[in-house]
Amino acid sequence: MTVYFIGAGPGAADLITVRGARTLAACGVCLYAGSLVPRELLAECPDDARLVDTAQLDIEQITAELVAAHERGQDVARLHSGDPSVFSAVNEQMRRLDEAGVPYEVVPGVPAFAAAAAALKRELTVPTVGQTVILTRIAHRATAMPEGEDLATLGRSGALIVLHLAAKYVDRVVEELLPHYGADCPTAVVALASRPDELILRGPLDEIAEQVKAAGVIRTAVIMVGRTLGAEQFRDSHLYSPARDRHVC
Repeated sequence: MTVYFIGAGPGAADLITVRGARTLAACGVCLYAGSLVPRELLAECPDDARLVDTAQLDIEQITAELVAAHERGQDVARLHSGDPSVFSAVNEQMRRLDEAGVPYEVVPGVPAFAAAAAALKRELTVPTVGQTVILTRIAHRATAMPEGEDLATLGRSGALIVLHLAAKYVDRVVEELLPHYGADCPTAVVALASRPDELILRGPLDEIAEQVKAAGVIRTAVIMVGRTLGAEQFRDSHLYSPARDRHVC
């Protein structure tokens, strides 16, 4: 049978994709991160499905659950918050399934940064202002960053930077980005994007840390820093321009 790594979306239960919900409804086993995945999503599972909260399980215990379900002939939904393509820890699970000969598929989901952009009512790429988005995090005790991917290096690009897993270290974020973006650079922090208790903080780079600490935000938040967040005067894109020749491919 098959293990399905399903992107559960950023928080709101109705932001799972149609394919994700249909797949979830067809699986006899569901593994989910109880601290991140909305419990309302579990209502999509069959009534007799085996539900396993992975919050207290290590990688070997999770793998054992996946392999055991496969051996019983059951399809498995492995629910991950956001989208499996970034900061989801699916690689080590897929590697172990490859070793065990267990087939799997990936069902994409709505990533947290997309939900944050929607909450801000902002397109992250703006003509002539910024056309590059960097998704990253910062180093801390859990996992070091590869050489050349520190904020000081990435900040030299001037591109919009989107930081996951960094709210607790907002002082470091500001310190490392200030020399490249300037004190007045538009900055936003969106905590719990798409959820009823969503929180949006906006301000210049040199003031955002105080806002974050005052609000008590330490996790489940996205930090965005870049000029596109405040762009108002910019050229329209060529895509819908009246001057564009729509007869040319």
